Amino acid sequence: MLFLKKKNLFALDVGSYSIKLVELKALKKGFQLVNLATAPLPSEAIVDGALMDPGAIAEAITSLVGSIKTKTTDVATSVAGHSVIIKKITLAAMTEDELADSIQWEAEQYVPFDIADVNLDFQILGPDPADESQMEVLLVAAKKEIVDDYTAVLAEAGLNPVVMDIDAFACQNMLEINYSLPEGESVAVVNIGASLSNINIIKDGLSLFTRDVANGGNQFTEEIAKRFGISYEDADAAKLGKKVEGTEPSDIKAVVQESSDSFSSEIARTVDFFMATNPDDHVSKVFICGGGAKVENLDKVLADKLGISVEVANPFNAINCNGKAFDGQYIAEEGPSFAVAVGLAIRKEGD
Repeated sequence: MLFLKKKNLFALDVGSYSIKLVELKALKKGFQLVNLATAPLPSEAIVDGALMDPGAIAEAITSLVGSIKTKTTDVATSVAGHSVIIKKITLAAMTEDELADSIQWEAEQYVPFDIADVNLDFQILGPDPADESQMEVLLVAAKKEIVDDYTAVLAEAGLNPVVMDIDAFACQNMLEINYSLPEGESVAVVNIGASLSNINIIKDGLSLFTRDVANGGNQFTEEIAKRFGISYEDADAAKLGKKVEGTEPSDIKAVVQESSDSFSSEIARTVDFFMATNPDDHVSKVFICGGGAKVENLDKVLADKLGISVEVANPFNAINCNGKAFDGQYIAEEGPSFAVAVGLAIRKEGD
C-alpha cells in the first residue's frame, strides 16, 4: 500500500497593515523555522477585512514570496472580522456524516447571513454534559465573498490556497505548540491586530468562546499622532517606547496608558462575560500576541485590570530557529506579530 505524504505549505497572514510569511518544517519533535518574512501593505488596501485593492495586495504577496527561497506554492491563510461567525451550539446527538448532511439547515437559525452566501464548517466537541442525548458543536460560517476574494488574490500571486483558517484558531494552534497549558483550566489568547483584536478562550484543546473586538494597535498610534501632531510612522514608533524627536517620553507614556486602560477594559468585559455565563470555567491566564502586544506595558495594564496573570506570547518559544541565519533580536522583538502565521504554518492540506 502506498501512503501519500501531505505536501508542505507555507503560511501567509494577510493583515490590514502588513503581510507575514512563515514556513516551518516538522521534526520528530517540534518544528524547524525554514522561512520568515514580512512586507507592508499600502494604506487602506484592506479595510475591515475587505480587500479594497486586490492588485496591490497580490503584488505585495508576489514580491514577498519572491524574496525567499521556496519551491512551495501551496499556502495556508486565514480570515477574521464581521464576515466570520463562530458559535458553540447544542444539537441532537448524531454522527459526523449525519451532521454534514444536515448542517445547512441546522445552521440557518444561528447565522445572521443568507445561508447560501456562506461557507460552513463544524467540529463536534462532544456530548452535552447536561444531556447525553445532545452534543456540543463548534459552528463556523464565513461569507463566500470574503473567502473568494482572499483565494482570488492568492491565485493572482501564483499561489495555491489549500487551507483557509480563522485567526483565533490559528493563534490557539500557535499557543499549543509553544506552551504546556494546564489541564482542566481555561486560558485566553488575545490576538491584537492593527484594527481588529480577537479573543479565544480555550480549555483542554477546545475553544469555549471567541469574540472579535473592533480595536487594535492602530487606535494607540492614531491617538498619539493626534495628540502630538506627529506623523503616523513616528507615532507608531513612540507607542513601542522608542524616542521620537519633539515629544517627551513621559507624555507619550501617559497617552499610551490611557489607550491601554481603554483597550484593557474592553478585554476585561469580554472575559467577565465569559466567566459570568460559564461559572465553572475560570480564566486562569491570558496570553497576548499580534503586533499590538508589543505596546509598552500593555501586558501589565491588562493584568491589573483582570487581576490574573498576563504574558506576551512568543510564537517561536518552542520552535528551532537555528537552521538559517535568522536574526535572533528581530525574532525576539517582532515575534508576537507572527502569531497567526505560525499557527497557520503547522497546518497540512486536508488536516
